[in-house]
Amino acid sequence: MFKRLIPKLQVETVFDIDLEALYERGYRGIITDLDNTLVGAKAPEATPELIAWFEKVRDAGFKLVIVSNNKLTRVSTFATPLKIEYVHEARKPSNTPFRKAIKMMNLTEEQTIVVGDQMLTDVFGGNRLGLYTVLVLPIAIADEGIMTRFNRRVERIALSRLRRKGLWLEEEKKK
Repeated sequence: MFKRLIPKLQVETVFDIDLEALYERGYRGIITDLDNTLVGAKAPEATPELIAWFEKVRDAGFKLVIVSNNKLTRVSTFATPLKIEYVHEARKPSNTPFRKAIKMMNLTEEQTIVVGDQMLTDVFGGNRLGLYTVLVLPIAIADEGIMTRFNRRVERIALSRLRRKGLWLEEEKKK
């Protein structure tokens, strides 16, 4: 169980992901979380830096879908102006939203990356389907809702157990 919480890659932000290297390895699609992965949970729109990153993603040849547990209004308000497809009220870590996003991109699991800030939703959900998982540091923890705060507490417990078993080494954090 705990091994499914370990991402394939850990970076500070989405901007630290080596898109070219992943493309060379055969990945063609990115499923990304929204809140605290791309922007803070209360930020209504993308920053100029993030808009430039979306262009870089597209220019590198990737398809992109936002998969969020948040409500339609939050996700559509963010994604629609950017012309990014999305799945809202996803209920991650359920397999269904990940499979839906993969189908929207017309790709396979082997071609898909999941990027998110939570081990219990993004990483666990992606790992269950064999997707390449990338964990980023959360952008604005103070803005998180009650369920996310609960998940963070469970993550801390899981991390302490992973460390004790030698499965989570801090020096691996920034591969």
